[in-house]
Amino acid sequence: MRFWYARVAGTMGNQMLMVAVGWQMYDLTNSAWDLGLVGLFQFLPALLLTLVAGHVADQFDRSRVLAMCMGTQVVIALVLAVATAQSWATRELLFVLSVALGCAKAFQMPAQQALVPLLVPPPMLARALAFSSAGMQAAIIGGPALGGFIYVAGPKVVYGVCGALFALGAFLFLRIGHPHVPRAREPVSMGTLLAGVRFIRQRPVVLGAISLDLFAVLLGGATALLPIFAKDILHVGPWGLGILRAAPAVGALLMSIALTRWPITRRVGHVMFGAVAVFGLATLVFALSRSFALSFVALWISGAADMVSVVIRQSLVQLETPDEMRGRVSAVNSVFIGASNQLGEFESGATAALFGPVGSVLLGGFGTLVVVALWMRIFPSLARRQNLSEAN
Repeated sequence: MRFWYARVAGTMGNQMLMVAVGWQMYDLTNSAWDLGLVGLFQFLPALLLTLVAGHVADQFDRSRVLAMCMGTQVVIALVLAVATAQSWATRELLFVLSVALGCAKAFQMPAQQALVPLLVPPPMLARALAFSSAGMQAAIIGGPALGGFIYVAGPKVVYGVCGALFALGAFLFLRIGHPHVPRAREPVSMGTLLAGVRFIRQRPVVLGAISLDLFAVLLGGATALLPIFAKDILHVGPWGLGILRAAPAVGALLMSIALTRWPITRRVGHVMFGAVAVFGLATLVFALSRSFALSFVALWISGAADMVSVVIRQSLVQLETPDEMRGRVSAVNSVFIGASNQLGEFESGATAALFGPVGSVLLGGFGTLVVVALWMRIFPSLARRQNLSEAN
């Protein structure tokens, strides 16, 4: 439960931070390209530090690694608050702090993913992941909405609240008790750093699952463009942006609660591919909508569908990975997640600069459907997967 509370606090703080940074950047530059660059600058550190972060998660106490990551984000939030209050928050500063945030999250994600299996028995893992996701999605709902409303009082207030939430998360991570047996320190070498990559390449089901998520969300995500849709297409203010950012989490929260009670136990491959296809269709509806209510519903459905894919994918990865490898495998998985989110934001900004925001999201929705069709042919063992624990 300490892990759950810490993750909720950290996720809520991060969501509020991104709402404020996104709106502040668009206020400063009025540029879709710069919105995309914020995502790119968060992703690049994750890409460059992946192998090192996985090694750290397998060699050191994961709860302490997480506490240090939260502490770094406290500093980032406080710098943003001071810079905004003293009027030296510039486009360049937001980019630099986006890189710093990406570095912290590069170490946070593999340690966080690899810690969960140590806190619950294996038969309960799928439900535990759904329960953990429920808390995260609740934070994703509350964070953007609260951040949007607080932004009315100024971005510096949002950043101050974010700093407090990150500090709470750091404290709770330090209080987590879990079995940690210090391992003999492995010398850092290309062999140890690349062990997670080799592990995933040798298991087509795991490779197919995480790469499906990468390309589907990379193409279909529209989060980076929400400030443009809120301001220029749907004509709502920061409060509307906060609600739109929270909409996918509303669907994801309800779905995660359902999966906690009724976990998916049969035909998991077909269910995952179907969920990603629904995600793509909902993205197309959002692109064409000019109604705030319809846009909210489309994002809501996309979040519910994505949650099904997330729970299946994370369960497959964790159940098929031994604990001594979980940090490195989770690090590779986190790059896929980061690419689908931060790099996806850059893709959205770049294509929006070329085709406009509506054209960008339409292209992404169609691309997601194409990826589903291709992956069912490239990874037939994943499509035929019957349950989470073993292939039939």
